[in-house]
Amino acid sequence: MIPAESFLTESLRRHPRGEAVARILAAAIAAVEPGQALRRFVSRTGDLLTVAGEAYDLAALRGVHLLALGKAAVPMAAALADLLGDRLASGLVIPKRACPLPYSQLTVLEGDHPLPGARSLETGRRAVELVSALGPDDLLLCLISGGGSALVTAPAAGVSLEDLQALTGALLACGARIDEINALRRRLDRLKGGGLVRQANGARIVSLILSDVVGNPLEAIASGPTAPDPIPRAQALAILSRYGLRRRVPPSILRALRSAPETPKPGEALFERVQNVVVGSNLMAAQAALAQAEAEGFHPYLVRTDLQGEASWAGFELATLLRQAWRTGDPVPPPACLVVGGETTVTLRGDGRGGRNTELALAAVTELAGFPGALLVTLATDGEDGPTDAAGAVVDGETFRRAAALGLHPVEALERNDSYSFFAALGDLLKPGPTGTNVNDLVFLFTLPA
Repeated sequence: MIPAESFLTESLRRHPRGEAVARILAAAIAAVEPGQALRRFVSRTGDLLTVAGEAYDLAALRGVHLLALGKAAVPMAAALADLLGDRLASGLVIPKRACPLPYSQLTVLEGDHPLPGARSLETGRRAVELVSALGPDDLLLCLISGGGSALVTAPAAGVSLEDLQALTGALLACGARIDEINALRRRLDRLKGGGLVRQANGARIVSLILSDVVGNPLEAIASGPTAPDPIPRAQALAILSRYGLRRRVPPSILRALRSAPETPKPGEALFERVQNVVVGSNLMAAQAALAQAEAEGFHPYLVRTDLQGEASWAGFELATLLRQAWRTGDPVPPPACLVVGGETTVTLRGDGRGGRNTELALAAVTELAGFPGALLVTLATDGEDGPTDAAGAVVDGETFRRAAALGLHPVEALERNDSYSFFAALGDLLKPGPTGTNVNDLVFLFTLPA
């Protein structure tokens, strides 16, 4: 559990409702704590394991095995291992940051993120080893969360780790959405895009999924190791053309994308023994935040949970919405808490430091200058905004003035993609630390009476 005090920044400490805002942010994270999220869908009575209404007789199985991958792998694995007890035969846990687990059946191995690395190759090898040893009388419990695509990799024939790194780096730099990135990854890896199911020799598979992708498409979350791929080959290749990358990616990537066997599609018999369950999502976090906001005396309003596109443009649009809400009381009167969920992208043009959440906040600074009753807060639910240790930032009507007093200008910082340095100077970076969960991003728009 992340304490509310961890979300306080310089502006929130000074703000008359700053502590209430911190409690709202903490409530959003608590609602998607991986262990709690998992236990809402999984229960056990004797040897009967029930997952989202479907029952499994543990005593009738040859073995019960666990494979957890993603940023929430450790808490999800711990919750399930507690439930299974000595019925758990073996397990492999692959997080971004390893920590010891008190279960002799579980092996914890770190992968690399955001680019796959040598450790990701090793975790991929071990995952293939675990899955390929299964048979029809085994049950494999997969625990999947965001980050899994990079943390585990088993490259297709003819594709090297360096090739995958070059592709992933190019896609991240050009502002491609995560679902687009994973559409390509699914065709270049033996475990992704339903590949894990192919490797499992007919074993029964249950996947419990913490979604970090807008709309919760199963094939996009960690590149869908247990889900069919609805995207045809031509549509995947078109993503490279969309971002002008056909001549910039390694030739081996193009060859593999054109010649590799088609990924398994919805409706194929391969998935008849697979149960996929989304146990946590951006919407769940947003709803918990709104409930806490109401308890704190704010009028709550959910704007949307499908925010995508360029972070700087989203920041401008949301600041405009916030100004309108402050002026008119529409869609809800002050004091109000409007929540927006989703995941934006950043097209890198400068050499500064930051992530999509701090960039979105930076784009809002000029638009909110001089609006004393307006407050915008961005939050990456995993606690890490891009390659930084911040989760987001806080903007109010005084941010522009305070920055100017330090010789900082938001437009210049935006041109350099240097949002981290801008908010660090103001003491307004959110730094709760890694949260152990990952369900996209949230933006909070607060209005107070003038």
